[in-house]
Amino acid sequence: MEFNFRSQGLQLSPIKKMELLASKIPGVISLAQGIPSFETPEIVKERVIEAILENKTSKYSLAPGLSQLREIVEEKLAQDKMFYDYEKEIIITCGAIEAIAATLLTILEVGDEVIIPSPTYTTYQEVLKLAGGRPIFLNLDEENFWSFDLEKFKKLINPKTKAILFCNPNNPTGTIYAKDQLLGVGELAEKHNLFVISDEVYKDFIYRENYSFFSLAQIPELRERIIRIFSFSKAYAMTGWRIGFLHTDKKLAQEILKVHDCLVTCAPVVSQYAAIAAFEKADNFIKTNFNSYLIRRDLICQRLDRLNKIFSYYKPESAYFVFPKINETDSWQFALKLLEQAKVAVVPGVAFGPNGEGHIRLAFGVSSEIINEAFDRLEKYFSTKK
Repeated sequence: MEFNFRSQGLQLSPIKKMELLASKIPGVISLAQGIPSFETPEIVKERVIEAILENKTSKYSLAPGLSQLREIVEEKLAQDKMFYDYEKEIIITCGAIEAIAATLLTILEVGDEVIIPSPTYTTYQEVLKLAGGRPIFLNLDEENFWSFDLEKFKKLINPKTKAILFCNPNNPTGTIYAKDQLLGVGELAEKHNLFVISDEVYKDFIYRENYSFFSLAQIPELRERIIRIFSFSKAYAMTGWRIGFLHTDKKLAQEILKVHDCLVTCAPVVSQYAAIAAFEKADNFIKTNFNSYLIRRDLICQRLDRLNKIFSYYKPESAYFVFPKINETDSWQFALKLLEQAKVAVVPGVAFGPNGEGHIRLAFGVSSEIINEAFDRLEKYFSTKK
């Protein structure tokens, strides 16, 4: 018996593919998956245990999430000059990717086009396809540290264009998009009646000194077309909890809520209590770990410098990835060779869109010991290739 599946046009994330391959090879060290090495803060675990023992976690919450959590989110947003009503404009989601999926399923009709930078997070293009949309790749300017080129943006917009989707800071390049570039994107969205989906899960990983992070969600005139997304996964080391949120203008939020309800009913209540604790009690966790990420970034760059005949790169200003150029054109085959022969897992650059080809992504969310061991293996591997 043969069936046609809607999923047949989708691809499993190359990050997950690489991790599956790596799981079959004993002794592999992974620089592939973007998981912080730290454990969820103890204060978060303790608060969740209390909530479980108080019988607060065994039943559904309201579809948009616990009122207590949404109120805290509203307060946090206001501190960052983003003003949204917790009752009508904030939805607690199963991480960032569910927020993106619910948004795209809400705003897109079959055949609509969405502009996404390349390179950018690999799963975006697959979620777009699932929602019936078509990804249109905007090549970032590598020579200008992977920045936006607004003239290229203008050339890609046509009557089928429905939205612009990007992550800022950018995964995999570690780029922070400049305020004037983002404002230019906002102007294009206004002029052409487009939505802008801004995934800001790495906003707490900024290595540029004296930098104040900017979001288009801070511009009141754009609130009807901006959907901003955040996840607790990275900053609070909560990838397994699957908890995040989106916020947008009330009219659009209420439409997205219908899709969110169809997908998950509500975010896991136990994870919502974890998010409450993270926002209320774990800010010091981010500050304490920041220096560790900074040290790891500098370490991985130093190790890359020792292999400068193989790699060239821009030092990331944010997130915990570096995206070096390689001296081969097939990044998937390059990554497979490193996996099979050096026992080091990395992500091929082509996973992040066509403009990512000829690169690989290395994650430095892991410990310094793992970074050093991985590069010891890489140095040994490349020394045999001379």
